Amino acid sequence: MACFIAPLVQAVAVTALRKSQSAAIRNPEASPFLHYLPDLEKMLWGGTLMLIVDHIINGELTWRFPFFTALGETGGWSVMLKEILVVGVPMAAVLTLAWAVWVVARSRRSVSAK
Repeated sequence: MACFIAPLVQAVAVTALRKSQSAAIRNPEASPFLHYLPDLEKMLWGGTLMLIVDHIINGELTWRFPFFTALGETGGWSVMLKEILVVGVPMAAVLTLAWAVWVVARSRRSVSAK
C-alpha cells in the first residue's frame, strides 16, 4: 500500500542531484555514473508512477483522506511503515543496483570500442 514511497523519495533525491550536477552530467568523461544519472531518474519516476496507479486500481490508495486505506485502521502506521521498509526500500535498492551494473557494463563497452 505504501511501497512506492521509498522509490519516490529516492527519485526526488536523484532529481535534486541531477539538477545540481548538470555540468558534470553533460561530460561523459567525468563520471559515467553522473552521465547516466538521468536514466536512473527516469526509471525511478516511471516505477513510482506505475506503483501509484497499481495501488489506486487495487483500492489501496483513495482520493479521500487518509488516502492510504491502512491508515483508517488501528495500527495502520506500523503496517505502512513495515511495507515501506520491507518492500519499498529493497525494491529501490535492487533498481539502483541494476542501473549501476548497466552503467559499468556500458562504460566498459564504450572504453573497449575506442
